[in-house]
Amino acid sequence: MAAETPAAEPPPRRRRRRRGSLERPINGRLYRSAFLVLALPLLILAFSVVRPGPLPAPTLPPAFDGTATRELAADLAGRYPSRVPGTSDSLKAAAWFRNAMAPYGLPVESDTWRAHVPGFGTLRLQNLWAIAPGQSADAIVVLAHRDDTGAGAGANDDASGTAALVELARTYALPATKGQARVRAAHTLIFLSTDGGAFGGLGAARFVAHPPLPVVAVIDLDAIAGSAPPRLVIAGDTPRSPAATLVETAAHRLTEQTGLRVRRAGFFGQLIDLAFPLTLYEQGPFIAHGIPAVTITTGGNRPPAAFGDDPGHLDTARLAAVGRATQELVGSLDQGLDLAQGTTSFVWLDDRIVRGWALELVLIGLLVPFLVAATDLFAHCRRRRIPLLPAARSLRTRIACWLFGGVAFYLFRAVGAWPAWPHRAPNPALPAAGSWPVLALWLLAVVVFAGWLVSRQRLVRRRAVSAEEELAGQTVGMIGLAIVALLVLATNPYALLFVLPPLHAWLWLPQLRHGRPEARALVLLAGLAGPLIVVLSLGLRYRLGFDAPWYLLELASAGVVSPAAVGVTLVAGAAGAQLAAIAAGRYAPYPPAGERPARGPLRELVRSVVLAFRRRRRRHERHPVSRAGGT
Repeated sequence: MAAETPAAEPPPRRRRRRRGSLERPINGRLYRSAFLVLALPLLILAFSVVRPGPLPAPTLPPAFDGTATRELAADLAGRYPSRVPGTSDSLKAAAWFRNAMAPYGLPVESDTWRAHVPGFGTLRLQNLWAIAPGQSADAIVVLAHRDDTGAGAGANDDASGTAALVELARTYALPATKGQARVRAAHTLIFLSTDGGAFGGLGAARFVAHPPLPVVAVIDLDAIAGSAPPRLVIAGDTPRSPAATLVETAAHRLTEQTGLRVRRAGFFGQLIDLAFPLTLYEQGPFIAHGIPAVTITTGGNRPPAAFGDDPGHLDTARLAAVGRATQELVGSLDQGLDLAQGTTSFVWLDDRIVRGWALELVLIGLLVPFLVAATDLFAHCRRRRIPLLPAARSLRTRIACWLFGGVAFYLFRAVGAWPAWPHRAPNPALPAAGSWPVLALWLLAVVVFAGWLVSRQRLVRRRAVSAEEELAGQTVGMIGLAIVALLVLATNPYALLFVLPPLHAWLWLPQLRHGRPEARALVLLAGLAGPLIVVLSLGLRYRLGFDAPWYLLELASAGVVSPAAVGVTLVAGAAGAQLAAIAAGRYAPYPPAGERPARGPLRELVRSVVLAFRRRRRRHERHPVSRAGGT
């Protein structure tokens, strides 16, 4: 009988790393337990959801003539198709608006100023407005921009809005005879024709800074004769929203007159608009100044294309319906404006709103688990007596390198290398919005590369790095990200939407030190989802495509994205770069004096200048010179 072959022994089971060891420094239980703090914010969020009601419709039926309005729009676009501010057609269009208002007995006032627009030079702009006095000096403003980019006739964008402005003013005209009655509103009405609206809302920004009367509500009419369903745009230049009652009233009046469901940004889109305030329409400056404003349009987040925008494509039925709805909206506001004043922050969820402060509490609650885990990681390093100073110096060098690139960008802007937009979001349709000087970009790249070469001498890996040193580098990187999160919380809590993904994803990089490289790469990419939200929002919602990163640079150059926000972003990038270097096995702590390489010519020059300055200051302190010139 043959001997039985012994069964093969099973492979030894891989032992799981001990919790709290160098391989598992993150306390997962503590991290998961910290999510319990979300229970209260979520409960508050649930009770903060309300359904705002619209203001009642006015008693008088609308008397808006859609056919006459279309004829006015076709006349303006046909006579003066290129209404770029400062051109002859622009001046003639201004005279056209005055003549159109003349039969109604409403005097037209004006405000003229100059602004520099890249690609067009210094332009002369002019706002025009007619005032229908009411029982109160508080004004309701109905506005439309008169200009266009010159790429098309501008029949829909925005001769349609300008023509509707004239037709709406007809209702409040002075009586032709003594026997005729005049419609006298409870509030003063201002019919505002802005200039520079197609160039970043320059006219609206100018008017809100120099209003002739106190403004309590604004209705912007922009491209209202397109074939698409009507849309409400409520994003502002700051993380604020117009009064919910105003928005709901506008939606109801539009639905009543058009029979269509009114479009607006979805829940996530509105949250992005609060986290990254940006709008290409003219309600933005008013909301930033605390004035409730809404834009009615048939376009999208980005105004419709100028090519093919001729009078033959105007939709008369849509123009008439939107005009009647606007007239009804003005009447509703005139009767019950006290319920629709002010600005706040909220996000629409179908026909309900979620309060902004409740969303802020949820975002803060999502930040707490990371802060708890990062603090525990710091305490873990302290208990093991792992030195953090070399890692902190390494992060300091990276931050200096990234901030050097930001300072170089703004220095190039100061000397005129970048397009100098007048602190407004540039219209992506303008030729200058996508054209950057190639030579200046290459020169900036050379300057940034030189700064990287200098900082690299202190960051290059010249020896094997221990597990303790890598953990110290990751801990310091987490602390840097925590500081960034707190700065974002102090400036705009909604912007935590972009910060939370890298915080919660990169927190687990220390656990993957001995894992597969693919897992570390996947976690790093998952953390980039936060910054990608901004790029994808610009690329998809504003139809910028692959030009979205360039447009972000234009927003920074124009000052729409503040230098402080750019600085915080660069610090976050430096902290992320340190974590990426550790994950890729290329990290090195800041070397001690004995391990540092010899100074290069640039470092030697900087050192000589600094030492000379210090010696001069010491001599001045030892031998002070009096103001009279004596010793």
